[in-house]
Amino acid sequence: MNNTTAVAWKEIKAYFQTPTAYVVGAMFLILTGIFFVLDATGAFAQASVTGFVVRATNFSILLAPLLTMRLLSEEQKLGTMELLLTAPIRDWEVVVGKFLAAFTALMSTYALTLYYVVLLYWFGNPDTGPVFSAYLGLILYGMTALAIGIFASSLSSNQLVAGVVGFVIVLLLSFINLLGDRLPGAVELFNNLSMNIHFGDFTRGVLDTTHIAYYIAMTAVFLFLAVRSLESRRWR
Repeated sequence: MNNTTAVAWKEIKAYFQTPTAYVVGAMFLILTGIFFVLDATGAFAQASVTGFVVRATNFSILLAPLLTMRLLSEEQKLGTMELLLTAPIRDWEVVVGKFLAAFTALMSTYALTLYYVVLLYWFGNPDTGPVFSAYLGLILYGMTALAIGIFASSLSSNQLVAGVVGFVIVLLLSFINLLGDRLPGAVELFNNLSMNIHFGDFTRGVLDTTHIAYYIAMTAVFLFLAVRSLESRRWR
């Protein structure tokens, strides 16, 4: 765990000592803030935070690849990946450490949006259940998107390519259920794979262990794929 912690701490400092986290976070807050105002027009007593959280998940499709695209691709571009692979550190420790750093940056951004929730409680009386479950769903959704972004970052030494690949995979898994309209025979399969379908119940205040297990499993799968991608470099 010491190696994982060291990698995570190194990346966390890199996030907050460079403009990356601040620029990406500011973009996210501006966009979510605009839609929060639009969703909360009218009496605050009737305003719901769930609509805002749904918007936040949509923006996370772009946010997660931006936060992760450099994590492994930059190591490959600078040639430091070889040093990591020959150091007394396991591949999974590198991947998990970088994932934890990205997760910390993402949670820091999400935490700033709690200001909107405070406003809703100050001026209105929203239902606490859906607020809690919606944020839990948002965290799980973001966690999965980060794992996908790290996997994409392991595939290329070009940050832009890694970001685009991560964005496309997250976008596809988010809206794959829409393909069910064109392929009726695979509706159930696409719904089970869709990140958005599994997110829906969270916004209604429903905590279903099936949905929680889905996000955890998808996160584990893509982190595993990232580890395997690093391992394959030893044979190149």
